[in-house]
Amino acid sequence: MRKPPAHAPVPAPVSMPVIRLAVQYDGTMSATVDGEPLAPPVDEGVWRRGSFARIVDQVTAERMIPARVEVTEADGSTFTDIITATARKNTPAPDLPEPDPADAPRLLEVTGEGFVPGEDIAVCRIIRHTDAAATGTARALIDLAYDHIDTGDEVVLMGRVSGTFVVRSLS
Repeated sequence: MRKPPAHAPVPAPVSMPVIRLAVQYDGTMSATVDGEPLAPPVDEGVWRRGSFARIVDQVTAERMIPARVEVTEADGSTFTDIITATARKNTPAPDLPEPDPADAPRLLEVTGEGFVPGEDIAVCRIIRHTDAAATGTARALIDLAYDHIDTGDEVVLMGRVSGTFVVRSLS
């Protein structure tokens, strides 16, 4: 086996930050990034369950880099997820012509509670994903014009981190 020349660049290992959150029974959390403690904002004093999205956004530079998130609940249960990077575009949206009212989408709102603020929510029949609001609630708009969706169908909102399932009928 040949040795590379002394001037050859050494490839850097691929890594992503690991965020570990430990939730206490009172809803407070401790947070570490790559094993180092992450201090909460001075004015708040402690991390709370509702700080989940803020922690992830802070560590991932507003989701510009991926991160592994490991959550340990007070009861010992654990959840692990990879937060993927989101491509950001700084181009303004083009001006679109006004739609014909006959072509306007018919939307039905589906809501649920009990999600971790900021977590990714699967809308099943997996049509799209939505994010939980800062209050832990989720909202999805369903376009009833799709011929594969019937008003008798049920929709499931599934929290990817919390494991929360909310089942709603479209009727």
